[in-house]
Amino acid sequence: MLQSEVKTFQNQVVSWQKTHGRHMLPWQLAATPYAVLVSELMLQQTQVATVIPYFQRWMASFPTIEALAQASTDEVMAHWQGLGYYARARNLHKAAVYISELGAFPKTLAALLAVPGVGRYTAGAIMSFAYDSYGPIVDGNVRRLYARYFAIDGVTSSSAVDKKLWALAEALTPTDNCRSFAQGLLDLGATICKPRQPLCEQCPLSGSCQALLQNRVDELPTAKPKKLVPVKPGHFLWLAQQDKILLQKRPDKGIWASLWSLPQVEAQSPWLEDAKLHGVFVHQFTHYKLDASVWTVNTGASQVQEEVAGSWYHKDELNKVGLPAPIRSFIEQQFGLATDKT
Repeated sequence: MLQSEVKTFQNQVVSWQKTHGRHMLPWQLAATPYAVLVSELMLQQTQVATVIPYFQRWMASFPTIEALAQASTDEVMAHWQGLGYYARARNLHKAAVYISELGAFPKTLAALLAVPGVGRYTAGAIMSFAYDSYGPIVDGNVRRLYARYFAIDGVTSSSAVDKKLWALAEALTPTDNCRSFAQGLLDLGATICKPRQPLCEQCPLSGSCQALLQNRVDELPTAKPKKLVPVKPGHFLWLAQQDKILLQKRPDKGIWASLWSLPQVEAQSPWLEDAKLHGVFVHQFTHYKLDASVWTVNTGASQVQEEVAGSWYHKDELNKVGLPAPIRSFIEQQFGLATDKT
């Protein structure tokens, strides 16, 4: 693009955002680097409306990066439960510890990229929203917007297209009005250049959008090839007594890392030989579907507790620990508790 075209693009996005964009989101009202970091990690793969109450509760409990750094893993996971993709919570906690030990929040792209769990997008978002400085961003909304505007073929997450999108982002991102430009891109993608039924007639970029000019809006961005999602069985133990349930803390890595769960065993476990089926549930992960069976075992509770290194939790204490959403839902159904979706 010519420099004059780049400037026109920037001005159109900034002007539209100031008039039509979102300005009252809770993390915009006090756009500190910490608030931006929290909101951006929460917003990864989660809708804004879902994130808002979680963000507000999070900031009430952990108002500063130092407060988060001092929190326990269980406290962090308990505040995150229901948002899913728990690696984000672990990364946020690691980032808080790192920055707290650093003594100050990093103020350059290079320094931000050294923070655990902070990638190119999050670093650019912090630079743009917290510091109003140059910070290129490429997320799902921006990928769709650029793929249509420039008529870019290919799956946007592929290495070749990803490289092209980031090169465009670096070239198009201004050095002034950075906050409005970045927010404008996100708002245009979320409210105008939507995945389905985009509102092209309301888009400030419609006059030069190549997908619109070529009548290819519906075919761009290129859809990912559909994959067959495998189904995997899972076996969990149900041991309850006096309104208490035996839970096991999962390893630091893998599915539901660092969360508390019903003890999980292999299908060949001797505990299942005389077990009775207590219930079932299904949960869809990104790459597979879990077909879970929950078993009541005849083995003594104390023996199971010892072997799985489990802990007993009263039903009224469940909000104090991080539980995977399907596990929490199953337990609460058994105890007749109302599940809090937020």
